[in-house]
Amino acid sequence: MTPMTEVAGRRVALSNLEKVLYPRTGFTKAELVHYYATSADALLPHLRDRAVSFLRYPDGPEGQVFFTKNVPPGTPEWVTTAEVPRSEGPARMVVVQDLASLVWAANLVAEFHTHQWLVQRPDEADRLVFDLDPGPPAHLVHCCEVALWLRERLAADGIEAYPKTAGSKGLHLLAAVRGSSAERTSEYARALAVEAERALPRLVVHRMTRSLRPGKVFVDWSQNAARKTTATPYTLRARPTPLVSAPVTWDEVADCRSPAQLEFQAQDIAPRLRDLGELMAPLLDPEAAAPLPG
Repeated sequence: MTPMTEVAGRRVALSNLEKVLYPRTGFTKAELVHYYATSADALLPHLRDRAVSFLRYPDGPEGQVFFTKNVPPGTPEWVTTAEVPRSEGPARMVVVQDLASLVWAANLVAEFHTHQWLVQRPDEADRLVFDLDPGPPAHLVHCCEVALWLRERLAADGIEAYPKTAGSKGLHLLAAVRGSSAERTSEYARALAVEAERALPRLVVHRMTRSLRPGKVFVDWSQNAARKTTATPYTLRARPTPLVSAPVTWDEVADCRSPAQLEFQAQDIAPRLRDLGELMAPLLDPEAAAPLPG
């Protein structure tokens, strides 16, 4: 019989807690659930009111990895769901609103990926995102150089960007925006990616074409499309070790001389939150959202 626990007044099933998900470090499913539960104050605000795509890896990153977009079978009735638009027609997706729902979702063993819009306003983008993806031999240090250029360029348009690690090999930049559609946000992001390539031609590529990417940083502007999702701040990633998509300071970005400097695992997050606070909290302030130029 699957053991049950009570979380914020809800009964939540937790299974196979002793399973080792990350063999290189011995990190277990119990530790994964504990990580999400103890990081909830920072993570939940970035999930709230956003439809979630789960990248599931129930047997660990070396097992089967697959996306779950629709509401999974067996989802408790108290978990919030919402109907969201898709090109093939409306679909119902999970919206993680509270601690109990987060612990239930953690039991699925999943990365959390969210859209750049709220379920209440699917036609309005409230986030701008750049996914900086290095093509070997380029690496995270090169992403940091590109991120610093984009920060200054965005600031010139009155937009404040906040960096986080991808939790894999790259870097993400997020900004709060308002009064724009996903289409308009994508157009703006593409224009800046093209501008970055012109300013840093030996380092940046704005097109996804694989043959163009070795040794350069691909500035992926397409993540702003309404249908796309991006790894949520503080989500664990399905990598060989329990890496987290962790917010970082601009000083850390500027001072990065080795990819290892910006690799953070689950056990690193609580001390960072204690010492640095929630670095992406400004994204949650509606007053801080900026209009796109033009």
